[in-house]
Amino acid sequence: MIMIYYNVMFLLSVLLTLGYVMIWHKHFDVHITAIFIFVPISNLIFLIFAEAQNLEEALIAQRLTYIGGLYLILMIMLVIFSMCNIRLKRWMSAMLYFITTVVFVTSQTIGKSDIFYKSVSFSRENGVAVLYKEYGFMHTVSRVLIIVYLILSVVAVIYSYFWKNQVSNRMIVLLLIPVLIASFAFFAGRKLIPNVELIPAAYVFAQFVYIIIIYRVSIYDITDVTVDSMMKTGETGIVTCDFQFRYLGSNEFAKEVFPALNDISVDNQLNKSLKVANTISRWIKAFKDDETKNKVFYAKDDKVYLIAISFLYNGVRRRGYQIFITDDTKNQEYIKLINSYNERLSKDVAAKTKHIIEMHDNLILSMATMVESRDNSTGGHIRRTSIGVKLLIEEMRKDLSNELSDEFCHDIVKAAPMHDLGKIAVDDAILRKPGRFTPEEFDKMKTHAAEGARIVHEILKSTDDETFKKIAENVAHYHHERWDGSGYPDGLKGEQIPLESRIMAIADVYDALVSKRVYKEKMSFEKANAIIMEGMGTQFDKSLERYYVSARPELEKYYSSFE
Repeated sequence: MIMIYYNVMFLLSVLLTLGYVMIWHKHFDVHITAIFIFVPISNLIFLIFAEAQNLEEALIAQRLTYIGGLYLILMIMLVIFSMCNIRLKRWMSAMLYFITTVVFVTSQTIGKSDIFYKSVSFSRENGVAVLYKEYGFMHTVSRVLIIVYLILSVVAVIYSYFWKNQVSNRMIVLLLIPVLIASFAFFAGRKLIPNVELIPAAYVFAQFVYIIIIYRVSIYDITDVTVDSMMKTGETGIVTCDFQFRYLGSNEFAKEVFPALNDISVDNQLNKSLKVANTISRWIKAFKDDETKNKVFYAKDDKVYLIAISFLYNGVRRRGYQIFITDDTKNQEYIKLINSYNERLSKDVAAKTKHIIEMHDNLILSMATMVESRDNSTGGHIRRTSIGVKLLIEEMRKDLSNELSDEFCHDIVKAAPMHDLGKIAVDDAILRKPGRFTPEEFDKMKTHAAEGARIVHEILKSTDDETFKKIAENVAHYHHERWDGSGYPDGLKGEQIPLESRIMAIADVYDALVSKRVYKEKMSFEKANAIIMEGMGTQFDKSLERYYVSARPELEKYYSSFE
């Protein structure tokens, strides 16, 4: 039964070491790695000792048991110091190893000298080897050394628990457990169960606890390769927490930017500090709800910091959140300078563009005015029709079902003066004729529509505004088309006629009716209205009737201002 115990302990120690190998990372404390290497070896030695058949075999195994008995206790203490952020100088660690090695060397004199054991005898009881020993001076030294290591370990744990808030209290408690179990096994094990060493079980239990510790410490450790270099340069701050918003750690740069972190103990909620709750916690919560919100700019004093939020990974598993803090002041000043320059440049470009557009528009208007000056029957026609189009558009925009864009409304009003540009190609004898046209003359007059579209196309062919160019061409080309298809120049019918041309047609005809021409007097508003209304559905788009009716009062008011 006892041999089963030793075999099981050895097997468990091997399995736990293999488990450690599976999760090993190069940033794990070297002493933890050494513990996982030494424990299976030590447990194997205890198994070999238990199977010893004579004194010589038992003495060899007994000497080897002090590898674990001395070095493992030292390593446990050094792991505790490391985990508690108690840094020993290199010469101190070297001195401890030297003292331990001296004691270990004296243990190898067992059976050869009385310095460690004064006397030793062998027997087998209950199927296992047993040594009866009379201890020498160096054995007492070894016990004192072990006790000192254990006491120092306990003191380090207690000190860290109460006075080091940057060390997890949970981890500190876990570190204390192997120390207590090892102390019990060393000093009380034999008394509890005679002739059976409990130390192998204590070692296995320590391995299990260390597996838990390194699993937990992996999310507290923010010093992987890339982070290490950033932390050492002092240019990047790092803050980490788990998914429950429990604080895991931060570096000095982060604490300089957010001094409130110094008052938060590891494992405590970040919200414990109001200043942290209003900054770091709020940013992480925003990232939790929307992962695209992973960057924030934080201004403090005369600096601007870029806060980058991401997940904290342990291998491929997400274990919490991490915040990277970088001083972005110079970059922001540069961006501000660029933006200021771009803003000035944009204003200059906008001003020059506006000036060019105004020149372009004035040129077009001047051309239209020049054409109009050749026609002694249409003085002021382009200005009046432009106002007519504007009044119709305003009424159409009141009807939200039309969904007219601002661009369309602006462009048609701007294009209205260009509708008769084609008349520049009509012979003066026809254009300036004081009476009505003959059928032949009227046919020549009708060519102004297609010719106007050609001229507009040539004028605007270099413009980048394709929408305006198309509207202007349509207004010039099709403003004499009729809804019933009897118009010119192409005999378009219904909605084949562009909307801008249908609107222009109403304004053009209305102006012709209520304005004086050389061949007629101006018509009254009532009679002109009757003609327009009669033409709805034949000459004009019936769907535009309601907008004309709504605009009529403003049209009459405008035209009355000339009387």
